[in-house]
Amino acid sequence: MNIVKVGMADLNIAKSPDRIRTTGLGSCVGVVLFDTTTKIGGMAHVMLPDSSLSKGSVNIAKYANTAIPKLIDDMEKAGASRYKLVAKLAGGAQMFAFSSGSDTMRIGPRNVEACKIALNSARIPILAEDTGGNCGRTIELDSGTGVLSIRTVNQGVKEL
Repeated sequence: MNIVKVGMADLNIAKSPDRIRTTGLGSCVGVVLFDTTTKIGGMAHVMLPDSSLSKGSVNIAKYANTAIPKLIDDMEKAGASRYKLVAKLAGGAQMFAFSSGSDTMRIGPRNVEACKIALNSARIPILAEDTGGNCGRTIELDSGTGVLSIRTVNQGVKEL
């Protein structure tokens, strides 16, 4: 078994029995896709909601609206069926308290919402999520079982 690492603003796939992991999910969202038949898992570490916020060249994996379609495409190329994919989400924390009610500072909640919109438009059901709050997370998907382990500072490990 190998552990495939996914960096910030990155995405990748893993096949059973390998695992796929990302660390440092604060306001970022870890989007995990899984095909239960082929045992292929994919993960994107989404930093921002929409690529229209970009100035210049776009890192596709950085934005919810571009990372999720790319991850689906990569998984299909590896043998997964788009119609059998299910999703799990983690992250999207509000890491800092701001006195202004400005929506631009609500990056975590906006990231979660953008990921849900992208998954909904791809017709991929979200089976579980561990989003929001104000602490960082590390997540790891077992591509053999589809179990997502979430390690949160001061809260231990939970499985989705």
